Amino acid sequence: MEDFTCPRCRTSKFQNPSLKMMVNVCGHGLCESCVELLFLKGSGSCPECRIPLRRNNFRVQLFEDPAVEKEVDIRKRVLRDFNKKEDDFESLLDFNNYLEKVETIIYNLTNNIDIIDTNKKIEQYKKDNKEQIQKSKNKLGREEYELEEMLEMEKQIEQARKQEIQQEEIEAKKKKIREKEALLDELMFSNANAQNILETFAQQAKEAQVEKAKAPPKSSHFSTGIKIGGTSHNPFMVPIDEGPLYQYKSVTIQTNGPEPPNDEEIVSKGFINHVRSETEQERAGGFKSNIACKRALQDALLGLYHTRTSFA
Repeated sequence: MEDFTCPRCRTSKFQNPSLKMMVNVCGHGLCESCVELLFLKGSGSCPECRIPLRRNNFRVQLFEDPAVEKEVDIRKRVLRDFNKKEDDFESLLDFNNYLEKVETIIYNLTNNIDIIDTNKKIEQYKKDNKEQIQKSKNKLGREEYELEEMLEMEKQIEQARKQEIQQEEIEAKKKKIREKEALLDELMFSNANAQNILETFAQQAKEAQVEKAKAPPKSSHFSTGIKIGGTSHNPFMVPIDEGPLYQYKSVTIQTNGPEPPNDEEIVSKGFINHVRSETEQERAGGFKSNIACKRALQDALLGLYHTRTSFA
């Protein structure tokens, strides 16, 4: 649990479960108490890399790895200015080159490579594309506003649905109480056989359950305008009489090389011995070392049977 230990006071999550870690722009973290102590005099520096810091540069650490936290923060800042879309380029190649340039900038800032030159490139880009950056930000602002409206509408619909469910539950309890009182009154004041009265009420309750089960389910509306449930038409559902049913067909890949070993052979024949074991975090994310080993073998064997045709 080293990632959850404050490097200044050495307090860990194990010792203090309510420990709140903060991270700054350089990617190094401190607990909230140490951040407050650090800025009692109004300024401070990072205990690890000694760069000057400001209180408002610290934020709550969301990820276990501070390096990931640093990259996420840098990515957000860079993409606020490098906000072009594929439609802004004449070809896919130009767009891919642009994305590669952006990723190089993010990588350099994250790993402290050519910081000064990289920041100069960012400032030059902002200067050369000032109008386009502002235009894209305005467009993004409108999209975010529309998204907020849609989310607010969904929230209101969900609240109305909850109130409706609560009202239905109250009505169901009241109905059950009325039925119970009616049964007691019938047993107390009727001259009929008690067993027949009980059977009659049981049959009525059974019929009510059947009718309730036959009733069509209530639909839910989402911001996309699609009704989920009920009998409404879903535009993403194709009726049977409008086309054939989907049939899955396994993908066949022409590797032009020998077949790689299967999972059992990777372990039994010792291929896995040359690949490091996965960490707990990688295993939690679905990564396993035998997958990396198999991919490496596939790449090595790919195209070994390929023959080049020469033309005279």
